[in-house]
Amino acid sequence: MLIAFNKPFNVLCQFTDRGAQPRRTLAEFGLPPNVYPAGRLDFDSEGLLLLTDDGALAHRITDPRHELAKTYWVQVEGMPDGHALRTLREGVRLNDGITRPAEVRMLEHAPDALWPRNPPVRFRKTVPDAWLELTIREGRNRQVRRMTAAAGLPTLRLVRVRIGDCTLGHLATGAYRVVEGASAQLPGKRLP
Repeated sequence: MLIAFNKPFNVLCQFTDRGAQPRRTLAEFGLPPNVYPAGRLDFDSEGLLLLTDDGALAHRITDPRHELAKTYWVQVEGMPDGHALRTLREGVRLNDGITRPAEVRMLEHAPDALWPRNPPVRFRKTVPDAWLELTIREGRNRQVRRMTAAAGLPTLRLVRVRIGDCTLGHLATGAYRVVEGASAQLPGKRLP
């Protein structure tokens, strides 16, 4: 079984939290039993999270050797110039090495399909912001945030909208659906 879930802001990608101050977890969303996240999405990020009860499929989704594309809408502080976009496209030097090149394009405005965030991103009159669509083919810890920061564009909001050919679509925040069909090829198994 493969589940597409629209993870809300400030929710852990696990079913329990052993922290001193409990945080929201996946347990509160009524997901089917015995499914687990195939990869991670940071506590302060939103959007598409895949869950499965198939360990081999989870491995194929998350293993960077398969270079499965992950696409994000990224609200950044500042206005990207050609140098910043080129930096992202060519690969960014991070403390754990240079990233693979990313596909990146500027969006004219916030995506129409985007839901309001609770709490909203703080608006600052004197600091412009912009939206990017960024696709990566690896999954380092907080990679997109570290890449945009290294390009001089700190991330304000991060929403994953696609993994392989599986898209978030119009799935409401906090809602999930069982993914049917098969459209994205992974070694040994097709990913719907």
